[in-house]
Amino acid sequence: MNNFEMSRRDLNVVWHPCTQMKDHETIPLVPIRRGNGVYLEDFEGNSYIDAISSWWVNLFGHCNAYINTKVKEQLDTLEHVILAGFTHESVVRLSERLVGLAPKGLTRCFYADNGSSAIEVALKMSYHSHKNSGREKPLFVSLSESYHGETLGALSIGDVALYKETYEPLLIRAIQTPSPEDQSEEAAWEAAKAFRTLLETRSDEIAALIVEPLLQGAGGMRMYHPLFLREAKALCKEFGIHFIADEILVGFGRTGSMFACEQADITPDFLILSKGLTGGYLPLSVVLATEEIYNSFYCDYDPARSFLHSHSYTGNALACAAANATLDIFEKDNVIENNRVISALMGEHLKRFSGMKRVKEIRQCGMIGAIELEGFEPQERIGLKIHQHCLTRGVMIRPLGSVIYVMPPYVITAEQLGEVFDAIESALKVI
Repeated sequence: MNNFEMSRRDLNVVWHPCTQMKDHETIPLVPIRRGNGVYLEDFEGNSYIDAISSWWVNLFGHCNAYINTKVKEQLDTLEHVILAGFTHESVVRLSERLVGLAPKGLTRCFYADNGSSAIEVALKMSYHSHKNSGREKPLFVSLSESYHGETLGALSIGDVALYKETYEPLLIRAIQTPSPEDQSEEAAWEAAKAFRTLLETRSDEIAALIVEPLLQGAGGMRMYHPLFLREAKALCKEFGIHFIADEILVGFGRTGSMFACEQADITPDFLILSKGLTGGYLPLSVVLATEEIYNSFYCDYDPARSFLHSHSYTGNALACAAANATLDIFEKDNVIENNRVISALMGEHLKRFSGMKRVKEIRQCGMIGAIELEGFEPQERIGLKIHQHCLTRGVMIRPLGSVIYVMPPYVITAEQLGEVFDAIESALKVI
């Protein structure tokens, strides 16, 4: 089997996400045969450094020996069981550990299959919790340029026009408040003031504010100061609305702390986790909620008050085993401190792009570095050209339009990180 044959078979039957399939009449797919550490290998033996953690999910490298072992052990014991009325050791242990790691006050774990589904869970829980307390609050607030997923509820509360304009007639009610313009404290204060102004007029109808803490991913890797999180949480408490922290992207060490909310010293009403939760192995997401939220549903049998939401694979035993193995690695290795060393190296590499022609800004948040370009029209598809050039240098990246970002697995070495930025620099000089 070679790359061409695998691509031919794929294009006969597979419809790929976030892809205009007609592109592949001229742009070849990259069929991947195996993975090892930070590397992906195609069917012809070419290796690529996975500089974006395979859509932000992979933490400790592909085919990690320890996670492999733990998933195999679980496979020989229990693969899955319904979580309504039943339980199993892997999901109980994972839940106990997440409650212990999360900001104090988050005491209950509700599982789903992926990030978008977890967003839906949190939205429904927030609205329903208010309703159980006698308040009708059908409106949600998110930040400008935010992204929270692509199911209809998750899409509704995001603010990236590229994803949601087509489906506007189908979406639930949501409004935006300005996100901080940059990573300064001044920008954080201005955004907090704007949020207060909104709450002073509309808090009676607002169920919750939902944010991507510290970094807005698909909206262009926009980053802001933790001061905004602290002020926004205080305002939510003052005006009686929920604070939902979407840490699907930034959780599990990406920003320099286990959870981004820690950097603002806040506890959200809901904390949403996915992506790195299983180390990039299997689909799993979780919504952590406070005891107050949980108790608003706790009652004698009453379908109107109960949270009737389910997923067939909720709390899947194999996924929970991968998640527990991932947390084991955090416990036995000095992951957060090691990440800070790699982050510092990333910062040094980013400096080489400062002042480069057509580079508008460089920015960084922990293990995420971004280079924003300017002067390109969307139809030029500069991101695609950079992606293709980097592949020729053995590096896989996937720019967001004119924003190039690097978000590697935590096991990347200094030498490999240098190769990533060498490829990007080469692409900018050539293209």
